[in-house]
Parts: sequence; C-alpha cells; structure tokens
Amino acid sequence: MSDDSSVAIARELRRELQTASPGTRLPSTRDIARRFTAGPVTVQRAIARLVAAGLVETRPGIGTFVLDRPSASPVGDVDWQTTSLGPDRTGPTTVGSTLRDVGPGTIALHSGYPSPDLLPMRDVRSALQRAARGDDAWDRPPLVGMPELRAWFAREVAAGSAGAAPRPSDVVVTAGGQAALSAVFRALAAPGDPVVMESPTYWGAIAAARQAGLVIVPVARTAGAPRAEDVDDALRTSGARIAYVQPTFANPTGAHWAAAERSAILRVAADRGAFLVEDDWARDLAIDEPRPPMVTDDPDGHVVYIRSLTKSASLTLRVGAVIARGPVRDRIAGALASSDLYVSPVLQRAALDVVTRPSWDTHLARLRRELRRRRDALADAVSTHAPSLQLTALPEGGLNLWTRMPRDLDAQIVAARCLADGVAVSPGDEWFPAAVPGPHLRLNYAWADPARFSEAARIVERVITSSDDQVSDPSTRRRFRPATTGTSRAGTTPLPARPATDPAG
Repeated sequence: MSDDSSVAIARELRRELQTASPGTRLPSTRDIARRFTAGPVTVQRAIARLVAAGLVETRPGIGTFVLDRPSASPVGDVDWQTTSLGPDRTGPTTVGSTLRDVGPGTIALHSGYPSPDLLPMRDVRSALQRAARGDDAWDRPPLVGMPELRAWFAREVAAGSAGAAPRPSDVVVTAGGQAALSAVFRALAAPGDPVVMESPTYWGAIAAARQAGLVIVPVARTAGAPRAEDVDDALRTSGARIAYVQPTFANPTGAHWAAAERSAILRVAADRGAFLVEDDWARDLAIDEPRPPMVTDDPDGHVVYIRSLTKSASLTLRVGAVIARGPVRDRIAGALASSDLYVSPVLQRAALDVVTRPSWDTHLARLRRELRRRRDALADAVSTHAPSLQLTALPEGGLNLWTRMPRDLDAQIVAARCLADGVAVSPGDEWFPAAVPGPHLRLNYAWADPARFSEAARIVERVITSSDDQVSDPSTRRRFRPATTGTSRAGTTPLPARPATDPAG
C-alpha cells in the first residue's frame, strides 16, 4: 500500500472521529488493516497523520485514543492593525518562489538549492555528531565567530589569488548569507537611504533592502556587469554609498563579470567613496574553474564580501561569513550581534569539520561534474522540447538557467499554470527590483531528477503555447542551439548575443 492509501484511510477515520466521544479507544492496528485491506505500516502512517492533526493520541502498550476537541476560539477584530502597521516595506513578495513547498511528484525547477544527493550528507551528519560531543559545543562562542572558522574563511577566499588577502580579524561568522545581507544593509545605510542594485538580481537581497527601509536604485545588467558609467551615474544622482553586486555567476542570470569590468566598477566605488556588497553566493558552484572574488583586489575596504556554506555543504549548515576591512567590519558585527547574538557553536564546529577534511575537495570536484551534467541536460531539454523559451547563454556556474518567454505572456500566470500541471518554476518578476522589461522564467537544474527534465520542458511549452495571450508571431521566438551535444560540452560555448535593448543579460 502506498502513502496515498494511508491518506485515504486517515481521511475516513477522521470523518468517523467527528462523532466519537473523547477518550474513545480506536480499533487495533490489526483490525483497521483488516478492514481496509491494508498493511500495518500503511495503517501506522494513517494513525500518525491523525496524531499530527491533534485528533488522537497513542499510549504505548495501551492503544490509540480520541482527544477532546478544543472549543473554537472567538474570532477577534484585527482590522485595527492595518492602520497601526503602516506601509509594507517588503514589497509584493516577502519570500521568493524558491522557498515554496510543492507536493510530491512535482518537478521542482524552482528551488534555490542543490539536491541533497549532491551534498556531503554523510560528512555533515558525522560532523554534527562530533561537534555535539565536544565540550565547546555548550559554551557561548565569540560574537564574531570561532577563530579557527574565521581563519579558514580568510584563507579560502585568498586561495589562488595574488591580490590583497583578508585577515582572520576581517571575518565575522554569520547564520548564512541571508542574515549577512540583512545585517550589512542595516549597518551601512539608514531607512530612506538609497542602495544601487543590478537588475535583475537576487530576490532575497531585494527583500532585505526593502525590509531595512532602503530605496532601491536599479541599474540594468548587460551580458556581464552593468556598465561602469551606469553604476557611477546611479551613485552620483542618488547619493547612494552602497551598491549590491554579484560579480560571479549572478542569481538568477548566471552572468559573471570580466576582469576589466570588475576593475572599472571598483574604480567607480573608490572615486565615489562607496561600498560594494559582493555576494559570492556561488563560490563553490563553479562548473569550470572557481573565480577569485573582487575583495582580493581591494585593499582599501570598499568591498564588503559575503559568502555561505549552505548551498555547497548542507541546508542544515546555516553558516556564512562577512569579510570587511576597517571600521565597517565592527559596525556589521554590531548589527549581527543585535539580531542574532552569535551563531550556534555546534553549527560552527560542524562546518569547520566538514570543510577542513580531505574529502571536501573531492566533494567539490564531484559537485562541479554533476552540475555540468545537469545544466547541459536541462539546456538540451529546453532546446528540444520548449522552443518558446529563449536561452542565450550557458552559465559557467551557479544552479540556474535564465530564460525569456514571448513578450505578451505573464510570468506569474505561466508559473501558476505550470505548477498546476506538475512543474514548479520561478517567475522572473520577483528577480527585478524595479520595472520588469519582459517575462522570464528561472529554472533550477540542481534539484529535480534530470530524468524528468524533458517531461518538464514539454509541460512548460504546452502551458506557453496554450496561453490565451501567447505571442502570435513565431519569428519573435529564438531557440537556444548549443554548438555541441552531450554532457561533455564546455560551459563557455559562444552563443548568439542578446539584443542590446534587453537588460536581463
């Protein structure tokens, strides 16, 4: 019997419980199994659903009993909160679609994470067990993080770079990248201040900036970085002293900045006396070769660097770091302490254990190989089965393909219809901090089973082509055609350039 059978049994028992008196004992598992022609495990799952719903309780060795149904609470009048709360600073989407829970069987191309089977789960489990047994797991750690973990972050960022290596004293350990973003925005700007952002960009950064009360000043992303002139103009005209950037495998587009672009924008920040918040979210997700971060080219403290281990180690290891030089480091540390106090010593110790083992490098090499295979598989599926989606570049790192749909479509509606048909995708609207220049979909290739990519692409294409407001002129649709086929294709394959009027990059 399947989980569907346990759901059906639970539904029938729930109906019968509506007329049962509190304290009534349910029939034995054997009797229920005989009644529904089900196995004992299926019946136990059904009972577990009733326990989770608060309808029954199990008493070991005695049986399962009906609980007293609590009386309904009176419905209060909460309308007054509308006036007291005032304007909502978070915007239309507080939490992005990447965190949406989907039902079993749904092909999850919306996720913001790699599948657990790509992560070193055995090492993480062992590390957590060892960390919990250590004496220092029960002591409060330093507010800025364990010295050994801070030293590892400093060494790792500087590895392979001939630039300005950060010191352990420049590092503050954080509870993941999102906590770091929120603290940096609070520390570097006051409510009402402007912050310059690439468009499109990470929805979590947009949400964190709005939550901090900041005013977002967008600059269009090109095929790589925004034009240095645009960044300079945005800083000058808005008076902003902070710009949020993703130079390496940007989320959602996968674009990366060339060395000349990095240097030009870093010079703009220096000339304007501004901070560049470098979100190096895909540090461990390079498909070809890891790229050195901008912070190693900046000895003067203009770059505030953020990275996390969550996407490369485990969803349970909410451990990241901020690297900042000068007084700004202390201000960020204060902002983090005011919200989080400190990061769990068990998580810090486990994270250090995982990343300092010889198996960590082996894991990263395997992760890169598997990301390449999945990226190429999804790109091939889109090319073959979803020609209405426009994909103009293969990302050389990260987790996603960024696709554009025919102009007359609504990405939110398309995403909702895809979800109803069994495919979860992320609508592009939530990745733009201001005006949306066209409908996009972001497709994650690292979570779902690659064997279902073709099925997912067919569903997306069917939804697009069956839409009432679809594009009628087929010539407006461009198809992505890789130069080679197979999973060995390099991620740097030259592709047709996106029209200069398209800021999505």
